[in-house]
Parts: sequence; structure tokens; C-alpha cells
Amino acid sequence: MTALALDVGGTKMAAARVRPDGTLDDPVTVPTPASGVWDACAGLLRKVADGQTVTAVGIASAGPVDTVAGVVAPLNIRQWCDGFPLVDAVRGLFPDASVRLVLDGAAAAYAEHRLGAGRGIPDLLGVVVSTGVGGGLIRGGRIDGGRTGNAGHIGHMVVPDADDRCGCGAVGCLEAVASGSGALRWARANGWSGATGADLAVDAELGEPTAAAALERAGIALGRAFASAAALLDVDVVVIGGGFAQSGPALWEPMTASAAAHARLSFLHDLRLAPAELGVLGTLSGAGLAAIDDA
Repeated sequence: MTALALDVGGTKMAAARVRPDGTLDDPVTVPTPASGVWDACAGLLRKVADGQTVTAVGIASAGPVDTVAGVVAPLNIRQWCDGFPLVDAVRGLFPDASVRLVLDGAAAAYAEHRLGAGRGIPDLLGVVVSTGVGGGLIRGGRIDGGRTGNAGHIGHMVVPDADDRCGCGAVGCLEAVASGSGALRWARANGWSGATGADLAVDAELGEPTAAAALERAGIALGRAFASAAALLDVDVVVIGGGFAQSGPALWEPMTASAAAHARLSFLHDLRLAPAELGVLGTLSGAGLAAIDDA
């Protein structure tokens, strides 16, 4: 069996061959272009296929997705935000392969369940805190995508008292408040002059007050959302990855304190926030493993 995985996000795209144990062979990562997104995806898939007969392809995409129709409509890919039939396009490249589409947060959560911080835990919520905030739900050791494949997409829970405008058009979404891009917007609006989320984390660690306040605000919002989601879903583990989640104690301390303060019900007393172990390529592993399951 030759299985491929494709991860499509607003900032980067990646592809690789995936072994049955989730190991990646020759992963390739490129920036997501402003135009010609499908052409770039097709080029990546052809490159990693390397002329082999492909039997399964797993696709992880930023959301929203429609896993029934095989259509993606990522908010952060302008060319596709009205919907693109990605599954049919991939089938056109590999007519004999089975193709599985999953939300990128669900793919990351599945990889952590199989290979990373969620090993041996049948029910968990995985969250990716990066340019946006995404997530996925694992139930009984399988991806639970819900009706359309978007279950676990925690970034559009509403944060109390927040007036930040989200890319989805709503006000106060967790993604608008607590993503890397959201925290940067808030910090700059309040006088901070740095350039990146990494700069924000460094300045917060050094005690720069606006940077520290931005990360504290994000951490409190994330912790509240995790406690709320855990109460709704009856999970006791949240695995958290993504680039902005690497911001250190300035983010994690208010996040864990906020989660603990709101996880008051008896079945939430053991709620655990665990750092993801697999890094940015974990999403590829999860998408590939999901496709192999179905092949």
C-alpha cells in the first residue's frame, strides 16, 4: 500500500507518503500561494507519490469542511472560501485510490491519540492554537466528525465580553481573541510594536506589559473554552498544539489556571491540558492514518 497525506492550511501546505504506523516519508512543506492553490496541491501530491501506485490519500484541511460532499471552504484561503471540491480533485489525480477528508484539527487530534500525547486515551479533544484556533474530537479511539466533519472546531466558541471581530463574521470568537493573529492584533492596537507571535512570547517572558497582557488574555480565553468544551463533551484530556501554543508560561499559566477555575463539576476535577508531542507534521500523520483505516 502507498498512502499519501495532504495538509492544506492558510499559511502552509504539506504532503508526504505515510507508512501504516504513521511514519512520514519525505515530507514536503511549501507556503500556501495566493492563487493557484489546487495546482500547488497537485504538484505536492505528484512529488511525494514519486511515480508509485497510490492506494489511499488522506486530506487534512482548514475548516469549515464538508466531509460528506468532499468540499472544503477554509476561511483563511480566499480562493476557496466559497467551497472547493477537493476530494473530487484528488480522485482525478489518483482514480484508483480511496480518499478521506478530515478537518485539520481532527487529523492532528487523531495523530496525538495514536502516536503522541493522547496515546491510550480513547476520548479526547485536540486543539491547534496557531494563526487560527482549530480542533478535533476523538471518541472511542476514532475521529468523531459530527454531521459535516466539523465537530471539535473549538475556535468559534464565543468568549465572554470579547468584542474582537472574527474572520467568520461573528464577534467574540475564541479564534479572534486567542489565536496568534488575534493576540497580535490586540497587542498592536494597544501600543506594542513587535512583528510576530514569537516576538510577542519573548517580550511577554521579559515582562513587557502589553505583550504579557495579550498572552494572559489569550490564555484565560483558551482555559475557559477548554473547560466549557470538556463539560459539554465529557472528556478529561485536552491535547494542545500549534505554533502559538509554544508561547511558554506567559500563555500556559493563565490558561491552566482559567481551565481549573471553570472546571468545577465533579466529572471535570481531573481535567488535564497536555502539550502536543508531534509538532506541525502530526496533522499529516493523522490524515494518512485516517485514510489507511478506510482503505
